[in-house]
Amino acid sequence: MYGQSLNPTKDHLVEAAAELLWERGYAATSPAMIQKRSRAGQGSMYHHFSGKADLAATAIRHSAEQLRRATEAALGGGTTALERLGSFLDMERAPLAGCRVGRLVQDPDVVADDRLRAPVAEFFTWLHQRIADVLAEGVRDGELRADTDAAAMASLVVAVVEGGYVLARAQRDEAAFRRAAEAAKSVLAGIEV
Repeated sequence: MYGQSLNPTKDHLVEAAAELLWERGYAATSPAMIQKRSRAGQGSMYHHFSGKADLAATAIRHSAEQLRRATEAALGGGTTALERLGSFLDMERAPLAGCRVGRLVQDPDVVADDRLRAPVAEFFTWLHQRIADVLAEGVRDGELRADTDAAAMASLVVAVVEGGYVLARAQRDEAAFRRAAEAAKSVLAGIEV
């Protein structure tokens, strides 16, 4: 459930909005759809949120937090930097559905509204930094070449994951995501000492 809320109706609204935003995008998600999916009435929605944008911003933060927790779990799945990054690249995903957070920046309404775009940007800033930190640890521990540019390699890893989603969706083939992830692992192996 969303956060540590003690209000199940609010939690259901947030989760329903998060799912619909992932499936349909902001513009194609109506308050009526959210209410129907959450089984909450209009009064409940407007009791907890000032409107669709307020609920959507909360739902985007919720999705970003879910991805953050999953990423942290994956990055904890190894002893070396490359094992940890391999766990991240191999973590369970739904490539044909696209990234829960990354897909949102393909929606012009999200990009145009700083309140909706901000949690997406914050997530990707965090993700880039977190991966760069793992790479920098690998350099400090002597696992990765000393001339490794951790920030540049982190950008590559994030771009491969997000691009892998796009390739999988465009080709309607989950294997396209796996090929991209495997290519990233090959590049990463090239910086191992």
